[in-house]
Amino acid sequence: MDQFVGLTPRETVEKVSSSLGCSPTSAEVAAHLDKQDPLRALRGEFLLPTVADLPPSDLSKVKGSQECIYMVGNSLGLQPKKARKYLEEEMENWAKMGVHGHVLGPRPWAWAENTIEELMANVVGAKTEEVALMNGLTVNLHLLLLSFYKPTATRHKILLEDKAFPSDHYAVESQIRLRGFDPQKSMLLISPRPGEETLRTEDIVRRIEEEGDSIAVVMFSGVQYYTGQLFNMAAITEAGHRKGCFVGFDCAHAAGNVELKLHDWGVDFACWCSYKYINSGAGGIAGAFIHEKHNDTVKPALVGWWGHDLKTRFRMNNVLDLQPGVSGFRLSNQPILLVCPLQASLEVFNMTSMQELRRKSLLLTGYLEFLILHYFREDASQPHKAHVRIITPSDPQQRGCQLSLCFSVPISTVFQEMEKRGVACDMREPSVLRIAPVPLYNSFTDVHRFIETLRDALTASST
Repeated sequence: MDQFVGLTPRETVEKVSSSLGCSPTSAEVAAHLDKQDPLRALRGEFLLPTVADLPPSDLSKVKGSQECIYMVGNSLGLQPKKARKYLEEEMENWAKMGVHGHVLGPRPWAWAENTIEELMANVVGAKTEEVALMNGLTVNLHLLLLSFYKPTATRHKILLEDKAFPSDHYAVESQIRLRGFDPQKSMLLISPRPGEETLRTEDIVRRIEEEGDSIAVVMFSGVQYYTGQLFNMAAITEAGHRKGCFVGFDCAHAAGNVELKLHDWGVDFACWCSYKYINSGAGGIAGAFIHEKHNDTVKPALVGWWGHDLKTRFRMNNVLDLQPGVSGFRLSNQPILLVCPLQASLEVFNMTSMQELRRKSLLLTGYLEFLILHYFREDASQPHKAHVRIITPSDPQQRGCQLSLCFSVPISTVFQEMEKRGVACDMREPSVLRIAPVPLYNSFTDVHRFIETLRDALTASST
C-alpha cells in the first residue's frame, strides 16, 4: 500500500474509486484495497466463524455458510490456527512423558513462557527482560501497585480516569484502602470537559502539574475501553515524571492494537491481558512490564518460587536468589495450556511488525469512518432518519482500530438486528456499540459488508 502513503483514508478511497471508475462507496473499492493489502495473507492464520456458527444469527436473514463479520477483536480475538496443534502437542507430551515434560519437548513447561517473551516484548515496545508473562491482568496490576504505590502523608493520591475500566478502578480503590488511606481523598479522578466524550491531553498534563506533589502514581489505560481513545502515553509519562510520580498503564486495549514504545517512553510499569488483540483465548495468560531503570530499586512486595533465578531455583535451599526486574515478580509456574495459544498468536505477529499493522489499521478504521459518515451522519433535512454518532476521536493519532458508535434509535435493538445478520460486535452500556476492524485478520470487504448490514439493521430498528 505504499502508493497510499501520505494520503488520508478519504483521499485514498477517492483515488481508488476514481481509478476504478466507480463510487467511493462501491464494494469494488474494498476489493481493490484488499488486493493491494500486503498483510492479507495473515487472515488465513486464524479461524473465522461462519454465520451459522454464531448463536444469535437468524438464517432467514443471511446465508449461514458465509463467514461472519467479526468486529469484536477488542473483546476476544480470533483463534489462531496453530493453537490447537500446540495444545495437542502438550497433551500428547503429558500423556507420554508425564513429569519429564517439565524439561523436555518443544516447549519445556518449566520455562515455556520465557521462550516467547521476546515476541511479546516486540509487540509492546520493550526489552525482553522488561516483560514477564504471568497471571491475569488484574493480578499483575495488584502486584505492580504493591511495589510502585508507596503512599506518604503528603504524596498518597493515584490519578486515573473517572471512567476507568471497572477492574482498574476496583484495584486502585482496594490498594488505597490496603495502605490505610481513604479512596474518597486519595483516588483522584479526571473527567472530560462538559459536553465532551474524551479527555484532552492538555487537561491531563495540567492536572498532573497542579496536583502532582500529592500524586504517588499516575495510572491510565493505553486505549480507553469505552470511547476507544488512545492516550498520549509519552506526554503523560513525561508530565508525571516531572512531578516525581510513578506512571503506569493498563494496556489491555492497546497491546497488539497500536504501536507501543514502553521502554523508549520511560513508562515505569504496565500490564495487559492477551485475549483481545493478542488472540490468546479467553482468560489467556497476561503480561507485565517494568522498565529496566527500576531493576535495582523496585522489588516485589510478594515473592514466590518462580521469582527465583532459574539457574538455582531447583537447589531448594530456601535462600532467595531473586531475578532482577519484572521477572522477580513471578510467583508460580505458568499454565502450559495457556502458553500454547499465546505462542500461536505471537508467531503471527512475528510475521509482520506493529508498524505495518498500524499502517493498515489507520486505513482500515479510516475507511470504516468514511463510510459511516457518508451513510449515517445526522441530517437536519431528514430528522426522522436514523443516524450514528462516533464518540471516538476523529484524529487517527488519538485512537486505535476501535470506533465507538452511538445511535439515534435504541441501541439494544440495533445490536440485536446486527447479531441476527451475522455480525459479532459488542454493546456497552449505556449507549455504545464498539466496532473494531483488526488489521491482523479483518479485511476492507469486512468493513464494507458491515456497513451494508448496519444499513439493514437501522432500517429494521426504525420500523
